[in-house]
Amino acid sequence: MVLLSPAQAGDQSLQKTVASIRWLAAPTSASWLDQANARPIEVLIDHAHCERKAAGAAVQLMFRYLCEPGLGEALSPLAREELQHFEQVLAVLKRRGRYLEPLPSPGYGAKLAKQVRRPEPDRMLDSFLVAGLIEARSHERMALLAEHSPDQELRQLYGALLASEARHFGLYWMLCEERWDRSVVIPRLEQLAAHEAQILTGELENPADVRMHSVGVVSP
Repeated sequence: MVLLSPAQAGDQSLQKTVASIRWLAAPTSASWLDQANARPIEVLIDHAHCERKAAGAAVQLMFRYLCEPGLGEALSPLAREELQHFEQVLAVLKRRGRYLEPLPSPGYGAKLAKQVRRPEPDRMLDSFLVAGLIEARSHERMALLAEHSPDQELRQLYGALLASEARHFGLYWMLCEERWDRSVVIPRLEQLAAHEAQILTGELENPADVRMHSVGVVSP
């Protein structure tokens, strides 16, 4: 018999409550969920920033690849939806007497962006995969909060956003499949997913630094 520590048991329980997201190399840990539930406003403010950045990333790709067939038609609705989510989160913050304010970033997105190769068409592929990985991690963590947050309003908020978040990382996968063979896409996705999990590996030194994408995954 293998005895699990409370943290390990909690991690296994969380893995059962979230549908498998094949994009991700490691699931979020129970420690991250505990930290997020302990500081819901910080996570909510960071979530607003994440929605804003996701909209900006989609627009940036549209302008970088201005003449890429079908890209504008795919990413323009995504950018609008991300901004709608941004407004929804701002409304919840306002009802609680808080507003968008600067927060120190965990550096998650910037570290992932460094893995994007410069030459084309590798740059386009990596950009789509990195955006999809960020969406997949956001979906996974929102699903945990939708089920386990002690705050009913936040459970409803995160739950309402899940379908669109899943659709977003599905869209980035579709953009890849339309342009590259799976023999090219899947190995590169596995490399980037492993790096994404590595970025989130470790312990959070200051509980006040919990963010939507702060460290906290189950080590293999």
